[in-house]
Amino acid sequence: MLVASYNIHKAVGSDRRHRPDRILDVLREVDADIVALQEADRRFGTRLSALPLNMIAEHSDYCPVPFDIRPGGIGWHGNALLVRKSATILHRAPLVLPALEPRGAVMADIRLNGREIRIVGMHLDLSGLWRRRQANAVMMHIEQQPRPLPTVMMGDMNEWRRHGGCLGDFAQHYAFAETGPSFHARQPIARLDRIVVSQDLRVAETGVHRSASARTASDHLPVWARLDFG
Repeated sequence: MLVASYNIHKAVGSDRRHRPDRILDVLREVDADIVALQEADRRFGTRLSALPLNMIAEHSDYCPVPFDIRPGGIGWHGNALLVRKSATILHRAPLVLPALEPRGAVMADIRLNGREIRIVGMHLDLSGLWRRRQANAVMMHIEQQPRPLPTVMMGDMNEWRRHGGCLGDFAQHYAFAETGPSFHARQPIARLDRIVVSQDLRVAETGVHRSASARTASDHLPVWARLDFG
């Protein structure tokens, strides 16, 4: 199964133009089975999806996991999950995270090609202290689920260090996919975007999608991992 995480910057590219069609072009290039998006909803006003729902339906093989937070939006505090149209959504829920400013995460249990997997998408705080609290809150939510499943946590973790902080907290129980630097898209030097997997998944292959389209569509590049089920 191929999973990916992508901070789409509200579909505003490095040229400051709002072009959701470019985001969909990049998603087609990556061709992941499940995608966690960050900054997927516009920040102000009615907070509509930065990717129009009709464009997703007509120009991709994806459908958003419905969290039913607000009409016209696809996420929770900017976090959203896209899955193949052939996938079955078994369970989904927004996750409330401790924060000074509005932050949240989204979780869904998915069945695809006969496999079941739990996905969490997140965008953690700029503050290291709050990032650690949020990371532990996410893991607590997972532990409280009535049924264990192979689990992938993905998102913009806003952690500039290679180790320590919230990354050290995740590493106590989960493994990281070594995807490489993804920010800034034009000259990536920071590993802000991360993919974390439970011990019953094996990371077979990883990467950062560095196409010409991706370097323009957002200020982050997508990161991806190909997973084998143990």
